[in-house]
Amino acid sequence: MTDEYYMKMALKLARRGDGWTSPNPMVGAVIVKDQQVIGQGYHRKYGEAHAEVNAINDVSGSVGGATFYVTLEPCSHHGKTPPCVDRIIEARASRVVVGCVDPNPLVSGRGISILNNHGIETKVGVLGKQCENMNEKFFKFMRTGMPFVTLKYAQTIDGRIASSTGHSQWISSEPSLRFAHRLRGLHDAVLVGIGTVAADDPDLRVRLVRGRNPLRVIADSTLRIPPGARILDNQDTAKTLIATEPLHGREKNPMLKERGIETLIIDEKSKGVLDLKKLLTELGKRQISSLLVEGGAGMITSFVREGLFDRMIVITAPKVVGRGIEAVGDLGISKMDESVALKFEKIYRKGEDIVTYLRKKD
Repeated sequence: MTDEYYMKMALKLARRGDGWTSPNPMVGAVIVKDQQVIGQGYHRKYGEAHAEVNAINDVSGSVGGATFYVTLEPCSHHGKTPPCVDRIIEARASRVVVGCVDPNPLVSGRGISILNNHGIETKVGVLGKQCENMNEKFFKFMRTGMPFVTLKYAQTIDGRIASSTGHSQWISSEPSLRFAHRLRGLHDAVLVGIGTVAADDPDLRVRLVRGRNPLRVIADSTLRIPPGARILDNQDTAKTLIATEPLHGREKNPMLKERGIETLIIDEKSKGVLDLKKLLTELGKRQISSLLVEGGAGMITSFVREGLFDRMIVITAPKVVGRGIEAVGDLGISKMDESVALKFEKIYRKGEDIVTYLRKKD
């Protein structure tokens, strides 16, 4: 078997940790000896053992002389767990094949150098692009300090996210609703504007599928959130953070403080509009490596206008409502060559709906 064959196995293992490892990356490891797979492991959950350690613990006999296939460079620093390079060295591996270098400045080539200095042959870059793409949220966060941003919305075939009265429940089918909950579980935080809270009273927890609850973030410049909003409940299972402007933040609502709701002070970009770039920076400081923006139209429009998104996921239902609310409002574009250029990543069917993944053109 080839190095690529075993790296594909490691990639498949790594993806099992999707939604559970952040702010750590997903990592898979396969141990091969005498052309036989003797151990497999992946990083299951943030704070728990890393993939290499789980693979070593999966081996019933000796690891000495084996080859390790790891999707990401083994860590060389003390974090929640000890360095993985130490365990590989102790196991007396003869060779380590690495998918891609870790962008974390605490690692970034050090793990590979340590292995080489201990006489362990290393090979880097096997299925490297696939390994990096799998952890694109982690890579962006490590390189910029800001979360990977996904815009998600459901629309009718004529491009409306709500009727002319603002009614939107439900545009998409039941399978698409479950998919939306799955997306929440795959992100560290989910963001909506106060308009969406007032109109739809969302809960924003993961309920229809198994998954961890994201941090619930509300952009509310004037701190006018209704006391009975569902997003303020269940703080024991899902925390809520309200981003507001300085004046209203200083006059913090006693009700919010009593219920354990944190407010985050963010300057206004213009009257009644928070500075979204500063908000993303602050979320990054809190180790939020991925953010799902669920709307509404004003929030989606702002992210598109400022170019602050990485991916767009559009769920299109086979329904027509005519006059209604558009997902993206006025961007100040008068000529087609000024449009925001996107490229398709993938398109598939979910129930009766079509799911489209897009991202900005480079």
